[in-house]
Amino acid sequence: MNRPGRLAYNAAVVVAAAAAAMGIGAIVLAAVGADIMKAYAVILTEPLKDLIGVTEIVVRAIPLSLIALGIAVAFRSGILNIGAEGQMMMGILASSATAIALGSLPKPVLVPLAILAGAAGGAAWGGLAGLLKARLEVNEILSTVMLNYIAAQFYTFLLRGPMMDPEELVMGSGTPQTLRMPRSAWLDRLIPGTRLHTGVFIVLALAVVVFVLLWRTPVGFRMRAAGAEAKAARYAGIKVQRYLVVAMLLSGAFAGTAGAVEILGVHRRAIEGVSGGYGFTGIVVALFGGLHPAGIIPASLFFGLLLLGADMTQRLADVPANMVLVLQGAIILAIVSARQFMNNPYAQDRLARRLAKLFGRPERYRAGPDCPDPSDSPDPCLADERPDDGASGEASR
Repeated sequence: MNRPGRLAYNAAVVVAAAAAAMGIGAIVLAAVGADIMKAYAVILTEPLKDLIGVTEIVVRAIPLSLIALGIAVAFRSGILNIGAEGQMMMGILASSATAIALGSLPKPVLVPLAILAGAAGGAAWGGLAGLLKARLEVNEILSTVMLNYIAAQFYTFLLRGPMMDPEELVMGSGTPQTLRMPRSAWLDRLIPGTRLHTGVFIVLALAVVVFVLLWRTPVGFRMRAAGAEAKAARYAGIKVQRYLVVAMLLSGAFAGTAGAVEILGVHRRAIEGVSGGYGFTGIVVALFGGLHPAGIIPASLFFGLLLLGADMTQRLADVPANMVLVLQGAIILAIVSARQFMNNPYAQDRLARRLAKLFGRPERYRAGPDCPDPSDSPDPCLADERPDDGASGEASR
């Protein structure tokens, strides 16, 4: 299949996968007795009707983008980071402690320090899983999930104990939250009356950094090579274990940065439940965006729309807000299935033959030593199934 045909094939697979995901969601909505069309209309259009809704989509997309960029770095390097939720929490703790302890510093100094502290906290937590994988061959899915539980308990302990706002103890409410951060640590709001903050510029800058790192530097090439085929990378002299640790450090740093930006830009203090499942949703965003920055940014906006729209369905369409989890699950299944079809050369070849027959140009695959795989260079291995005429027979003789 030539390049235009392959692009058309991939586009058709994506459309079919999206339709399947919407169909699964429709079945579940029908099962709970909801109005399917109204629910989808609320999810997909209601947040876009005013400026507040549009900016809230971007606010939710900011942490999703940062986490997804880190997930993409890890997945491209051959290690599955399922621990972004815990890494985000550790980044929140480190950023909050820095902002509160150094609150007397001027804003141009304190904000970068708080963000870097968050990145360091996430990197330390992610690097731990990378070391376990590289040195002890501990399965990274198991280690990152277990580290999520540890981080969640540690986060709760600090917010209910050493880092709790003293005012909560005086008032007796006991709300698990830290002191409100000094104004010198806040990220500026871009539009008055909304929560949209300057973290959006951090996202765009880091998206460019990830692209340059993975596709324009020797380090990124080695990381992608290690992820594509570890044995071949080792044979080429690439130290695969080292780059696994580097990938997890970077992935954790992005998740920690997401936590820091969320705290400094939106909540201005660490609170329980602030991660909001962003760590797990970020994995879906990364896959939906094709593990590439150019796809992750629009994918995060789409999922920001889904998250905000799902919240609105509860009051506008009488649908439980956790329906978005069903849609996310359906999208995951659709993504996995779509990637399987897009990466299957035999499915592409079968489709090319059927299309050729449909449009009156029957083709057959001519096997031989020069064309062992139809996915490599199929055109030289295809021959028209036309009867030889006398002239061609004479010429061949």
